[in-house]
Amino acid sequence: MTLKLFSSYDLKGLHLKNRIVMAPMCQYAVKAKDGKPNDWHYVHYLSRAIGGTGLIIMEMTDVEPDGRITDFDLGLWSDEHIPAFAKIIDGVHAHNGKIGIQLAHAGRKTEDVAVPIAPSAIKFPGSPYRMPRALATDEIQSVVQKFADAARRAVKAGVDTIELHGAHGYLIHQFQSPLTNKRDDRYGQELARFGVEVIQAVKAEMPVDMPLIFRISAVEYADGGYDIDHAIELAQAYKAAGVDAFHVSTGGEGPPGEKKPGNYPGYQVPFARKIREAVGLPVIAVGRLEDPLRAESIIDSEADFVAIGRALLRDPYWAAHAAVALGHGQTPIAEPYRAAYEI
Repeated sequence: MTLKLFSSYDLKGLHLKNRIVMAPMCQYAVKAKDGKPNDWHYVHYLSRAIGGTGLIIMEMTDVEPDGRITDFDLGLWSDEHIPAFAKIIDGVHAHNGKIGIQLAHAGRKTEDVAVPIAPSAIKFPGSPYRMPRALATDEIQSVVQKFADAARRAVKAGVDTIELHGAHGYLIHQFQSPLTNKRDDRYGQELARFGVEVIQAVKAEMPVDMPLIFRISAVEYADGGYDIDHAIELAQAYKAAGVDAFHVSTGGEGPPGEKKPGNYPGYQVPFARKIREAVGLPVIAVGRLEDPLRAESIIDSEADFVAIGRALLRDPYWAAHAAVALGHGQTPIAEPYRAAYEI
């Protein structure tokens, strides 16, 4: 039996052995205060490569120190960070895995910065968030350049792909949302403009055959938040700017209002399907898809990839165990472990 979950896929110039993606998940407890990944991150990511994951996306990595959610996030704001990332990337490649990095800026959702930046001076609700200051129009290009510089460093470190974080209420999302962008300049008149400029700047630093992934919140849950139609308009603008695939999530812009997120397996999959149908690009679906049968069922019919999050935290060998559960003939596991899967 040919399993779609374990079929290969060429995303632009990136050949992936299966459709399983490790979703980016911050590892705050590790105290990487200088922004550099350490031994924890090395073991964390390599074990998922050994476990058979097709594409690993490294956690939210910020383009400047003050762009981190907390002081324990990773960063790529200096060339001094490159060797620590390259060590992980080389290790993943040595175990037949592919790896990307998620570049981001937290904007008003930074927790350890005295005065965060944002499109508009609108505070994220609750503690520990602080009132941000609105970026001046002539400051925005310097932020765009920081994304480009981080992308250049990521490429130098050897990544296979780059993902931009335009979801969950972080800076790119803040610019694209009418809830958080109340500007009267061109960045307020065109809500996709900041995202488009970041995409174009990052693409200019990437090899022509390297895919750029964009993580997008397809809907907002706060009262007055945007819906899927707005997300599709954004996605179309981002595709024109150079995005090659979308990683589709939801929410993150504030506490839910009347509209509530689902809390059941696959609740975000319909949004991924709608964006794929409207935009015509590959999509990664995410959201409690750890049941191998469910993951298998949505490949090709609703999404091109499934992103696994918490299940891969619990089980670095989720891909191998999914193959066993589905009766896949070739378990994606390292040779030294193969005897453990033979009956």
